[in-house]
Amino acid sequence: MDKKSLVIGDGGWGMAIAMSLHRAGRGVHVWGFDPDYTAQVARTRENSKFLPGIQVPEEILWTSDVGAALDGVEEIYSVVPTQFLRPTMEKFQGRIDGLPIFSASKGLELSTLKRPTEILADIVGGTERLGIASGPSHAEETVHGLATSVVAAAYDPQLAKQIQAHLSSASMRVYTSDDLVGVELGGALKNIIALGAGIADGIGLGDNAKAALVSRGLVEMARLGGHYGAKRETFFGLSGAGDLMVTCYSQHSRNRSLGEAIGRGQRLKDILANTEKVAEGVWTCKAIHEAADTIGVDMPITQQIYEILFDEVDPKEAVKRLMERPAKPE
Repeated sequence: MDKKSLVIGDGGWGMAIAMSLHRAGRGVHVWGFDPDYTAQVARTRENSKFLPGIQVPEEILWTSDVGAALDGVEEIYSVVPTQFLRPTMEKFQGRIDGLPIFSASKGLELSTLKRPTEILADIVGGTERLGIASGPSHAEETVHGLATSVVAAAYDPQLAKQIQAHLSSASMRVYTSDDLVGVELGGALKNIIALGAGIADGIGLGDNAKAALVSRGLVEMARLGGHYGAKRETFFGLSGAGDLMVTCYSQHSRNRSLGEAIGRGQRLKDILANTEKVAEGVWTCKAIHEAADTIGVDMPITQQIYEILFDEVDPKEAVKRLMERPAKPE
């Protein structure tokens, strides 16, 4: 295959993106930061740490060598957890000039409150060759080729169409959008609400409360997005409501599962100490809590989830606070 894509990030979603590109007929390289682990995957053809039991096609190059990873590629998919994105991409700085970079990371950088494409812009010096792919797409299903739909967004419409063309296959339907900010924020903010949905499951609130939490959480997402110039309607599409639903209800959702553990009485620091898989919502919640305070956007659900996670407020007390807020029109 002459047309090659590089996936930076060898976790579950990185592998799912790689498999999607492979199914679409692209040549694929995957780069991971750990030389020992990437060598193991290259040898065994199994990403046992993140998606065990799934065969990695022989045609996919799996490496930790930057030069080998970049050899012959014409585009990059950045699939790195947001808190590690900046130091990871700095390893490629000066070697990726001119290549379009498409982010598939979801979250906000805690130290700067920047979105992944804003971090990438710092590295490559601008936004003109940056895009994003986001939507309801758990790796555990996408990697098997189960039907999945996502949204590709970029400031340059041709870049959005490029992602659409290169990812689309019989199992991956890709829509395009010109609202990069809204698509990117949807993917970040829904993880906070998913933590809340998991907490609701953990304390046994029931379907009524969970439905209210998810729908009002979507309102919060759109409210904050509007402050940053995102289109309200974006939050009611695949990258907003769609991603929110799958993350709040799926057995595969790390954020929902972490929230459920919190609801059942586990402490955040103990959970984080015993897993290598990243629940981006934890750090996004912390970042958004700071941002909402600064800019004056009302986000009561996010506020209570933050206090449960970081101040160890009892989840039932947090629910009581939400239910007793002053009455208002919807």
